[in-house]
Amino acid sequence: MNPTHLSLDAAAEAAAMLSIDDLPLPYLEIDARGIITRANRATLALHHPEQGELIGRSAWDLVAIDEKDTSFTAFLALVVSGEGPSVVYRSIFDRSGKFRTYEMHRSLIRDGLNKVTGVRMIFMDVTEAKSALEETRRACRWLESVLDAMNEAIVATDATGVIMGVNSAAEELLGWKSAELVGKVLEEGIQMRSFQAGDRTQVTFAMVLTSRCNGLATLVDRHGRDVIVRVWASPILDKKNRSVAGVVLLMYRPGAPMIVPG
Repeated sequence: MNPTHLSLDAAAEAAAMLSIDDLPLPYLEIDARGIITRANRATLALHHPEQGELIGRSAWDLVAIDEKDTSFTAFLALVVSGEGPSVVYRSIFDRSGKFRTYEMHRSLIRDGLNKVTGVRMIFMDVTEAKSALEETRRACRWLESVLDAMNEAIVATDATGVIMGVNSAAEELLGWKSAELVGKVLEEGIQMRSFQAGDRTQVTFAMVLTSRCNGLATLVDRHGRDVIVRVWASPILDKKNRSVAGVVLLMYRPGAPMIVPG
């Protein structure tokens, strides 16, 4: 019997599939109906055995129920539009017996007439990273709520003087919204005519980076009016290595009640 010879296209396709099988990341192909047509070894290793065969089933059988309808609708729209797909995140049931969050990088599969016949995907498990990011965001929102609850105006910068945060009291004092100030250098965002310590020494940003200080300052608000405030300034230290991470300025009008920081 003569040996079977593959056509050039079939041989190239077979070689490509062997390379895909060697990928350390899960790889999947689905047709225009959402049916799984190919999966590499890394994908098969993630598949929960109780879910049955992977090839030939709908990819949406593995997606969290609250994501199925919206993600499948978005997939069908992608096939129809033929536009380059963006990165998406999906909760997928895998061998761990739980739903984990995967970052999906996708590209379109087209036939000889340039018609979209499916989508190929590479998955990256980002469950822990996404959870950590969400926890950080929750902590940031909580801290923002705490600062907004204070009567004193607070402005925080990084070590280079770029404004990183402004609370509601500072917005009211200066007349600028946080979004208008964040990202600007302190001297550009907040015009300060003078800032003198108790001994009438002129206070500079460089001085605040090295030690705490307080004094009387004259600011200019959004409407060009002078605003006289008492300022408590302190370097922000990184808890891990004690390096200076920025500066926090706490401001209030003289005569207004305030709890002085220790």
